[in-house]
Amino acid sequence: MAHEVHHLTAAELSTAYASRSLSPVEVAEALLARIESCEPSLNAMYVVDVDGAMAHAAASESRWREGEPLSALDGVPITIKENIATKGVPSPIGTAATELVAAAEDAPPAARVREAGCVILGKTTMPDFGMLASGVSSFHGTTRNPWNTARNTFGSSSGAAAGLAAGYAPLAIGTDIGGSVRLPGAATGTFALKPSLGRIPIHPPYLGRVAGPMTRTVADAAALLNVLSRPDARDYMALEPSRRDWSVLDGSADGVRVGLCLHTGIGMDVQPAVRRAVENAAKVLESVGAVVESVEPFLFEEIFAGLDAFFAARLYADVEKLAPDRRDAALPFVVRWCSRAKEWTAADALRALNHVMVMREKTHAAVQPYDFLISPTSPLTAYGAEDPAPGNDASRALPHVGFTAPFNFSEQPAASVPCGFDDDGLPIGLQIAGHRFDDAGVLRMSAAFEAAAGLSARPTEVRNSQ
Repeated sequence: MAHEVHHLTAAELSTAYASRSLSPVEVAEALLARIESCEPSLNAMYVVDVDGAMAHAAASESRWREGEPLSALDGVPITIKENIATKGVPSPIGTAATELVAAAEDAPPAARVREAGCVILGKTTMPDFGMLASGVSSFHGTTRNPWNTARNTFGSSSGAAAGLAAGYAPLAIGTDIGGSVRLPGAATGTFALKPSLGRIPIHPPYLGRVAGPMTRTVADAAALLNVLSRPDARDYMALEPSRRDWSVLDGSADGVRVGLCLHTGIGMDVQPAVRRAVENAAKVLESVGAVVESVEPFLFEEIFAGLDAFFAARLYADVEKLAPDRRDAALPFVVRWCSRAKEWTAADALRALNHVMVMREKTHAAVQPYDFLISPTSPLTAYGAEDPAPGNDASRALPHVGFTAPFNFSEQPAASVPCGFDDDGLPIGLQIAGHRFDDAGVLRMSAAFEAAAGLSARPTEVRNSQ
């Protein structure tokens, strides 16, 4: 069975540990070997902690043997995005401009999975400052998509998604402020949940910024949310902890009202293959009883310009403080993009924020007539691996976040679930967004679609096409 371990879900591993048909040590050894085999092609890992992983796997094995696992995820391997602090490991946030300083403590998501007994295999890559939806980094180099290594992973949770798709681990944690778990999920055929703002404690919190579970099945994401949503006082924007068991995914789509949005009104146009896949996904939901209605675009380009300016000004506030040699070490594309803010006034920055707040209002309103809003996760499938953005225009670095970013700033939960492939065999993602705080509903609808669509959750074998 060892050669198939990288195909197993977290739920399957937990069952195997309980029956003693597999041990956490065997699984850790197999997945570390998988990482070693695939990394030369993918470059998805920042740190691989062989010694730490094996020590924690051995401790988990003892707990399972004694019938005292710390949680259902005890011994299940996981990767963590490098900007989520883990004690003793520097977090370069994807850029060579950062001075490397070891983290003094685990950030809340890392602390929770340690407490649950998960085996942390290492930290995954991300682009500069997390401000690109791509896998290009001045510090890590280029992270590649296992479906086709000549193609991008999107970002910024680039390494997390690539590792999931290739079978590095069944669980990963990413972060998302504009689409950074959902876009990589779409590009790699994996599942990703951007929870309601504050559902998963994170430090430091920020407007629109969340940590989110990334997995190959909805059930695994729900199980991981049970762990990640536990309270942590360091997050001063966190929601009141819920007593809900997020892994209860029972429920029917029968009679559920769904809005189908094929363009929000901002960002680039949707590729024909993506449009077809999402329209077919709507038919799948109708086949299990959902009532689907088309939704007209509800945003406009001035809002998108404001969102872009908000992100650029936010990053420039940090880049401007760097010493010249540090700034020169960052990815030039990112520096060019955010340096436009050098000429802006405080009033310009406030107008950009005001546009973001209008986007929040309109996104919230667009969902109100429905139980859920579905759309493409991304308007395009994976573009060139070495391109920092579609079109490579530093004045418009985020043309592909028009479906995802609105839900960060409206604070609504949204997930990306695989819904098909383009003519080149590249994955396409369906975004399912819900009302504020209805993370359980988004998980249930995702599970209903996953079951009805019947797409495989098995890892892909790496296709080297460089």
